[in-house]
Amino acid sequence: MARDVFTEEHESFRDMVRSFIAKEIEPHHAQWEKDEIVSREVWLAAGRQGLLGIEMPEEYGGGGESDYRYYAVLNEELARAGASGPGFSVHNDVVGGYLVQLLNDEQKARWLPGYCSGELITAIAMTEPAAGSDLQGMRTTAVLDGDDYVLNGQKTFITNGILSDLVIVAAKTDPSAGAHGVSLLMVERGMDGFERGRNLDKIGMHAQDTAELFFDNVRVPKANLLGEEGLGFIYLMQNLARERLCIAVSAVAGAQAAFDMTLEYCRNREAFGRPIGRFQHNRFTLAEMKTEITVSRAFLDQCLTKEVRGELDAEEASMAKYWTTEMLKTVVDRCLQLHGGYGYMNEYPIAKAYQDVRIQTIFGGTTEIMKEIIGRGLGI
Repeated sequence: MARDVFTEEHESFRDMVRSFIAKEIEPHHAQWEKDEIVSREVWLAAGRQGLLGIEMPEEYGGGGESDYRYYAVLNEELARAGASGPGFSVHNDVVGGYLVQLLNDEQKARWLPGYCSGELITAIAMTEPAAGSDLQGMRTTAVLDGDDYVLNGQKTFITNGILSDLVIVAAKTDPSAGAHGVSLLMVERGMDGFERGRNLDKIGMHAQDTAELFFDNVRVPKANLLGEEGLGFIYLMQNLARERLCIAVSAVAGAQAAFDMTLEYCRNREAFGRPIGRFQHNRFTLAEMKTEITVSRAFLDQCLTKEVRGELDAEEASMAKYWTTEMLKTVVDRCLQLHGGYGYMNEYPIAKAYQDVRIQTIFGGTTEIMKEIIGRGLGI
């Protein structure tokens, strides 16, 4: 079904993305799941195809296109294919939001060519073992010493944590200033004292590397400060809306993919002499899911339109993230139920979807935090 939010140019881009996924991702994803990490080659291939840094200036190898809908198309197609391994959305949607806003000219020349080519894989490190949704509770510090910040602390649950070459690290440069004492530092692979822990063993999304990061007296040059000192918390709050929209985009597309495969299964699987989709209960379940996905997509497209106009606020982004990820979780659960015993077999895509989606209501801010943000805007 055509969607008004996208133009012919976006749909042409979608066709290209589908071809890329079919050639560069789908034949390898099962092996990446076993390896618990994707090949760096797929990042380079994405760079060659122009799928990384779409919003970055052309002079640095980017696409020079500020329209967020191109990232939305990419995320939808990755979700449709169940390609949960490549952490492109963190690189593009999340980290990219900070880079396009905060890099100075010297930093752009230093990092953007590799960022756009896939040679420099990026990550962002906010979460700590004792500080998840409460970012003000972070303990990582960065003390200025001459021309360097001396960085100490630990981060966890970092997507692209193993593969990343460039990591935005949130740290307290003035612990006495609370939220006003947080700064963002660009930490590069190979810096002394920067170590990666284990590739974390997760319930799902096995092909996506998720790691612990450790900083032991890492000397980070002042030239690697992102934006201004002390404004890090403000930058984080400004960019979280786009991260949550990104998650919502993938959630709706993932729900649609699960529904489509289940509808096909219900047409072909027979019980008591007829397709199981003809049983009233199953037909009603399918009708409910189609309605929930359609309604969620309508709100998502409204949010996408606002994001393109620069009008999407934190409250609406939180609504989108909360609603679509909870919808995804319940849709996939019912889809697995309709598959019966086969749904519990890992050889069926619905089983992988069931494992992958559980994190959706947690990362990027839990459902409970989303409701808290929404609730604060009620004026009560």
